[in-house]
Amino acid sequence: MSNSGRKKPPLVAEKRYSKAAKAKPKPKAKPKPRVTKRKAAPRKRGVIGWILFPFVWTFRLIWRLTWRITAVAAILLAAAVAYTYAQLPPVEELLDGRTRGSVTVLDRENVVFAWRGDNFGGAVRAESVAPALKNAVVATEDKRFYWHLGISPRGIASAMRINMREGRKPWKGNGGSTLTQQTAKLLCLGVKFDPTKWKNETEYEADCRRTTLARKGKEALYALAMEAKYSKNDILSIYLNRAYLGGGARGFEAASQIYFGKHAAKVSIPESAMLAGLLKAPSTYAPTNNLQRAQDRAATVLKLMREQGYISSSDEAAANAAPATLSKAAQARAGGYFVDWVMDTAPDFLANDTTEDVMIRSTFDTRLQKAAEDALDYIFEEKVREGSEAQAAIVVMSADGAVRAMVGGRQAKVSGAFNRAVQAKRQTGSAFKPFVYAAAMDLGFQYDSIVVDEPFTINVPGSGPYTPKNYTRNFKGEMTLTDALAQSINTVAVKVSEAVGRDNVRDVAERFGIDNELAAGPALALGASESTLLEMTGAYAGILNGGRAVSPYGIRELRLKGDQDALFGQGGGYGERVITESAAQQLTYMMYRVVNDGTGRRAKLGDREVAGKTGTTSAAKDAWFIGFTAQYVVGVWMGYDDNTPLNDVTGGGLPADIWKETMVRVTDGLPAEPLPMIRPANPPRVTRPEPVQQPRVAQSRRGNTQGNQNLENVTEQIIRDVGNLLGKLLGGN
Repeated sequence: MSNSGRKKPPLVAEKRYSKAAKAKPKPKAKPKPRVTKRKAAPRKRGVIGWILFPFVWTFRLIWRLTWRITAVAAILLAAAVAYTYAQLPPVEELLDGRTRGSVTVLDRENVVFAWRGDNFGGAVRAESVAPALKNAVVATEDKRFYWHLGISPRGIASAMRINMREGRKPWKGNGGSTLTQQTAKLLCLGVKFDPTKWKNETEYEADCRRTTLARKGKEALYALAMEAKYSKNDILSIYLNRAYLGGGARGFEAASQIYFGKHAAKVSIPESAMLAGLLKAPSTYAPTNNLQRAQDRAATVLKLMREQGYISSSDEAAANAAPATLSKAAQARAGGYFVDWVMDTAPDFLANDTTEDVMIRSTFDTRLQKAAEDALDYIFEEKVREGSEAQAAIVVMSADGAVRAMVGGRQAKVSGAFNRAVQAKRQTGSAFKPFVYAAAMDLGFQYDSIVVDEPFTINVPGSGPYTPKNYTRNFKGEMTLTDALAQSINTVAVKVSEAVGRDNVRDVAERFGIDNELAAGPALALGASESTLLEMTGAYAGILNGGRAVSPYGIRELRLKGDQDALFGQGGGYGERVITESAAQQLTYMMYRVVNDGTGRRAKLGDREVAGKTGTTSAAKDAWFIGFTAQYVVGVWMGYDDNTPLNDVTGGGLPADIWKETMVRVTDGLPAEPLPMIRPANPPRVTRPEPVQQPRVAQSRRGNTQGNQNLENVTEQIIRDVGNLLGKLLGGN
């Protein structure tokens, strides 16, 4: 073998791939050639383009700014609404937002007849009131209430257009507020009453009702938060409880009770329309101020309800045919003067300034109040010249001082007016004389003691001589004390006063309740001092009840509404005894004779026994008649507020006529009971005129009593004084 001797090469495995067989890397992609964008050639603007260019540019700028500002504003608004939302309390806390309470006054039969303060009546819900009432409110105030979110741009724009058309600023006048916005305003945008910032609630509410652009913005914000927080019925419930509806009624429940004597759940369609109509102007449309105007406004509301589908045409026609009328209590509007007086006699924190709801059971008698008002109207219509500005006042009282009726002026249906029965201090004239004779009877004088009506003069230290004169300017000589009082003899009244002592007369008058500064001189006996009709009537009640003082009162019981226990009460006004019962019976008889055959004859009531006394002051500036039957005391005053003299009027004239007309109505249906007085078998009378040259005192037909001795003593003193005066005069000549 040729190759047998050769060395074999080593065995080596072949490489799997050769260099040539290695994978070739991908070739790098060739960069694309850079294509340079050719700038678009500016579009040639035509004439129109150049004209529109600034407008288009401005629009684009405004749009870019607007959506950015709107977005920011929306975020801020949402934050503000969320914050307000978080501050809103539960709806129950917003139903009664009064800062002061109310006073409800009941008469002697426990029937409500008057209210004071902010009467609430109790919280109601939109679901609990009469459906007609809820619909009437929505139809009147906000017909889109159930569809908007708290504000109504359409309503605001319409209101601004009306305001500018009527010459006002856009935001002055009609506000275009939704019912939700009105509720926000009633809540004062959540600001509570602060007595350190506002003097009273009226000032606070006026501040809450201010209309400015800033406040309207806050109001809209608050309304949006309320819509987010509360349901529509919740918002309407707040409104129904917070709205003021005139007559001291805060909320529809109180208004329903005050005007119609029923709950808001039971009002009819005509009544609902009248209540909703009050929202526009509560005082103007209050039915207690003008019922016809309130009914006309209700007709407008009924039309709106029919147009919005809440009632049918037949419902509207029926409601217009039988419009709402006031309850008897609201129609009477009785006792305004009485209630004002009662509020003044109660503690302020439970009356005028109360923050609670108070119930007062009073002594007031609605029937007797009407009797007094009707009597006054009748006399002024029938016997007083038309256009006269003379005033009058009447008080009706029981023997224990309980005031049953009070008329403080010719305008009876008022509240907060000047009360002439309580506030007017006037000279009493001869109406004061019974206190002179009361002191005399208590010191031993008798009804038939004989005195002399004659001219005489008293020397008053520091004032000089004083000579009383009779109204008739003549003198009648000897007469009994009974006749002297019956004929209102001035000279005898002064003599008796001097005999018993002025201090004793003042003491008797003051203890009977005349709480005013009494005259110091002899004119005290003739009523030179001032007093009020209420005080005088109360003092006469002390004579009727047998000589015990009384304190006129009008509150039987006062308690907080809902409480069973009274805070205080009064069962009678009796005080201490002033004169003996015997003296009171004699004096009652003497005053009975005043009416039977004296200056008070025009007050006679047929077979019913009456005792009383006339009173006329100097220049006839005041005329009085105060008298009583066995059941009631009635006091009457007449005069001018500016002290203008009355024309031909005395206490025995028009005041006695007013008294009689009042008492005829007061005693209607009552038995004719006898007066508590003595009844002499042979009533003495000495009325013959007798010219007298000098003062003298005759003996009593009953003997020489201590009273007669006192008269003799004072007469002797008078004679000495007159003699001294004459001596000085003669000596001077």
